[in-house]
Amino acid sequence: MERAEKREFVTELNEVFKASGSVVVAHYAGVTVAQMNDFRSKMRAAGGTVKVAKNRLAKIALQGTESEGMTDLFRGQTLIAYSTDPVTAPKVVVDFAKTNDKLVVLGGAMGTTTLNAEAVKSLATLPSLDELRAKLLGLLNAPATRVATVVAAPASQLARVFSAYAKKDEAA
Repeated sequence: MERAEKREFVTELNEVFKASGSVVVAHYAGVTVAQMNDFRSKMRAAGGTVKVAKNRLAKIALQGTESEGMTDLFRGQTLIAYSTDPVTAPKVVVDFAKTNDKLVVLGGAMGTTTLNAEAVKSLATLPSLDELRAKLLGLLNAPATRVATVVAAPASQLARVFSAYAKKDEAA
């Protein structure tokens, strides 16, 4: 890489570290090109991005960001996976690491919080932002349907009582 390319890469990574909801750092030694392309496409489909970063440039890009605490994770062949949704990147990385033992999760960051490998794995088990929104809407809709059934219940009970009296009169 030339100096201008390095400067541009550092600036781009710095913006990524500032804007991302979460960043995951992993070793990828031994991952084939086909597996890496599959991993990238899964991450892209989920709304995240995977980049292979030079450690020295990544450490420079981390300076002045909230995620500065994860500089010691950049040793060896590392890649970064990031997304705006805090759960997306960890979820895709952990799912891919389950099927491919060559990808080793080192840790990451979520805002000012530095995460170790176990924290990234536990973050991956949380529901995504869209799933949480769907659950919240379901919870908000449930009381409305309950209110409607409670309000309609007396009328239906009255109808059943009248029907019972009508049948009783017919029988008599």
